[in-house]
Amino acid sequence: MLIVVDANRIFSALLSKGKVFDIFLLNHLIKKFDFIAPEYLFFEIGKHIGEIVKRSRLNKDELGEVFEFMKKQIIIVSSKEFIEYKNEAMKISPHSKDVPYFALALAFNAAIWSDERAFKKQNKVKIFSTEELKKILYE
Repeated sequence: MLIVVDANRIFSALLSKGKVFDIFLLNHLIKKFDFIAPEYLFFEIGKHIGEIVKRSRLNKDELGEVFEFMKKQIIIVSSKEFIEYKNEAMKISPHSKDVPYFALALAFNAAIWSDERAFKKQNKVKIFSTEELKKILYE
């Protein structure tokens, strides 16, 4: 199953190495999901890296290891491959910063992994929460 990873899922894992990291870890072993993200993901993370380092429960070494582990599991997709879906994504995305994730999902007929409730207020793209993905992994 193809899943677009929302930046907030990466932030969550970098802050606490909790349930989100567990999804990456378990999926690494059983490979039920193929994770993709727009190249914008790393720009968004870079914008907030100082805050992440300050707020994280992980030390700098753990933070780097967790980030590298997740990064290896995510295929980054150039915006050129989904730009034609931008207008449609703008209509359904709850925030302008989320348009690349919705456009990517539309272009590749993928779901989005996000715990943001506003994402589920549309019916064009399937949205999975962390708990929903966890259940799928344990099926």
